[in-house]
Amino acid sequence: MNEKELVARHAANLVQNGMLVGLGTGSTANYFIQELANRHKEEGLQVTVAASSVVSTIKAQEMGLPLLALEHVSRLDLYVDGADEVTPDLTLLKGRGYDLVREKLMASASDKFIVLVDPTKLVDRIGARFPIPVEVMPFAWSLVKRRLESIGGSGGLRHTANKDGLVMTSHGSLVLDMAFDPALEAAALNAFLNETPGVVEHGIFRNLATVVFVAAEGRVQEHWAK
Repeated sequence: MNEKELVARHAANLVQNGMLVGLGTGSTANYFIQELANRHKEEGLQVTVAASSVVSTIKAQEMGLPLLALEHVSRLDLYVDGADEVTPDLTLLKGRGYDLVREKLMASASDKFIVLVDPTKLVDRIGARFPIPVEVMPFAWSLVKRRLESIGGSGGLRHTANKDGLVMTSHGSLVLDMAFDPALEAAALNAFLNETPGVVEHGIFRNLATVVFVAAEGRVQEHWAK
């Protein structure tokens, strides 16, 4: 069993009968969906799920999990997803994928947000390894970029993998991938991005994680929010 499977199983074992569970997106989330489906099939676990992306929706359907559309969800018992970076105070960087809005909505609406990572995702500060994704309205991207540059930001629009076009999110926004001065604290940057007109959402998830499960050397370490 690899590290992703280990944390996924650890999280799936916390799901109880009758829960509404939010499904994240990505390789680790896929393992969680598989483990949850196994419990649903083998143990008769009664669970309903809502997905953060089309990819996770299809995966859940293939696995036979009962699905509820996100527009019919007002709260979740659990939301389980991965992260690109995690700091000691459990601030997260997410958004290398394209569903930031759905992911932050689900994290905010959940009673518990469980984050699954391996040790390589643990960092001292947000933005240590990846630029910060900022989802923007298409007509506003240049104005937003200029405002972010005013506090030392640098970067540009995210291009597709083969460089033949711009990345569009699931509901038609563009993404700016921006790097900032390491001295700029995540709390201040989070507030600045929240207050910037034209920003749809961004990849700093602050004060949202309930617990981070870290798989290391065959064991799962639990880091709970204080």
